[in-house]
Amino acid sequence: MVTKEVRLQSTVAGLTADGRVHTLSVWFILALRLMMGLAFFQSGLDKVLSGEFGAGGYLTGAVPDSGSPAADLFVAMGNTPWFVDFVNVAVPWGELLIGLGLLFGAFTRLAAFWGAFMMLLFYLGNWDVAHGYINGDFAYMLVFLSVAAFGAGRILGLDTYIEGYEIDGQPLVERYPWTRYILG
Repeated sequence: MVTKEVRLQSTVAGLTADGRVHTLSVWFILALRLMMGLAFFQSGLDKVLSGEFGAGGYLTGAVPDSGSPAADLFVAMGNTPWFVDFVNVAVPWGELLIGLGLLFGAFTRLAAFWGAFMMLLFYLGNWDVAHGYINGDFAYMLVFLSVAAFGAGRILGLDTYIEGYEIDGQPLVERYPWTRYILG
């Protein structure tokens, strides 16, 4: 089997990064997608089935105690009853749906975006910089962003089929180019 060398190159703010992709890269990207999918699915499922998730005390008590630079914002959210009600539904169901999206490789970029957003909020809420600014929440946020950037839903995922679904003889992503931002 002859494999073609694949190179990645990107320029941001005048700085160019260039690299070669190893043939095993696809398996590691798939592993990252499945790992985060399983982690979020399990976490969300536990919260949904137990029905015991509540964000109010965390937002008003734990976050300010952590020394987070966003503590005032979290306290304001925790003191807004409708917002706490929203978070009490959005976190468990969001984790569950993000997990399913990643496990099945469906709407992967959309799922990864919301996963990264949740991890950013967890990072700010669980502020602990005693050992530096990089912790598990920050690392998971970068994993979600990597999953999105590499279009990991196309690797043994449903996004391949969704993108190719024909509407009036034209693949979905060609007919509706904006879908590239949520699929892949």
